[in-house]
Amino acid sequence: HVQLVESGGGSVQSGGSLRLSCAASGVIGSSMCIGWFRQTPGKEREGVAAICRIGGGTDYSDSVKGRFTISQDNAKLKTYLMMNSLKPEDTAMYICAAALRCGSRPLSQGQYLFWGRGTQVTVS
Repeated sequence: HVQLVESGGGSVQSGGSLRLSCAASGVIGSSMCIGWFRQTPGKEREGVAAICRIGGGTDYSDSVKGRFTISQDNAKLKTYLMMNSLKPEDTAMYICAAALRCGSRPLSQGQYLFWGRGTQVTVS
């Protein structure tokens, strides 16, 4: 079983930056994939970034590519999402999730088994 706890959310002005953290505990497999998703009321959950623990390969949604960077510290079992040039449309609850392995579609939420509770990001 895997537990995920997000932190780092908050309120920021348009154009600003935030760094989110996801701390993992439990049985963390070396082949796992960690993803960041976001959700706003009335909209479908969107995968924004993912990283493979082995090799560090990454994937981004078109909506955040070039502005967000996902990274990891495997020794600390932490995954980060650096968000730059934030826009009001980035406002959402950001949720960290873990899949047993990185598949061909790492931003697809169906493969993720473990989910955190999320951290709110508000851009005005």
